[in-house]
Amino acid sequence: MKWGMVVDLSKCVRCYGCVVACRVEHFLPMGADWPRLMAVEPDRNGTPPVVSTYPVRCNQCQEAPCVNVCPTGATYKREDGIVAVDQDKCVGCRYCVVVCPYQNRVFLTKSKDKGFFPDRGLTDFEKAGKRLYPHQHGTTGKCNFCMERIDAGMAKGLKPGMDREATPACVNTCQARALTFGDLDGHDSQVSRLIRERRGFQLHPEYGSNPSIYYVDSPKIGMVHLGTAAQGDVKESLAERM
Repeated sequence: MKWGMVVDLSKCVRCYGCVVACRVEHFLPMGADWPRLMAVEPDRNGTPPVVSTYPVRCNQCQEAPCVNVCPTGATYKREDGIVAVDQDKCVGCRYCVVVCPYQNRVFLTKSKDKGFFPDRGLTDFEKAGKRLYPHQHGTTGKCNFCMERIDAGMAKGLKPGMDREATPACVNTCQARALTFGDLDGHDSQVSRLIRERRGFQLHPEYGSNPSIYYVDSPKIGMVHLGTAAQGDVKESLAERM
């Protein structure tokens, strides 16, 4: 199997729920965001974008350039397609940060880990994170599809994407159900059907990295119809505009 995700941009309400869920799940410092919302600016002619923002995270590329450049093997790709980082092997060279075509790597320094309330001590949440999910300064981090949840859930016979206990935290938290997780190799899996039926696309396929995250969109984003007179006729697809 190969784990992947589909992001439905017609459902995403830009609530930042996925960002918060990831921070809680992985006890991320304030200066480290694994999932992010990217802003889309008007083009040179001032034409408004199809969507104002879209969510991104590590694409879990099948031809991951970060894996190829890592000199210590700290960044590696699992058999299920997840690209992970072994912090004990990471030497902080940041080759992976430079080579990532999607800029979805975070290098953690002390300056990014000042605490939620600098100079006032750690909160109970931060203390728990130091014990349960420690992050080492001078190493890189990124979204790993909550692989700990996947592994623990599958050990119990649960199915990722179907059973919450075995599914990434961001997917569980998404109130609009804009995120779908599952097996890309499964022809009848929900993610595979969404990609086929909704013409799913990868960000910048010309990079040749073959991301495991796909996007689907529609001519309506939230309550705004993209073909209104104010915006004009939108002829380019979101994939082309990105």
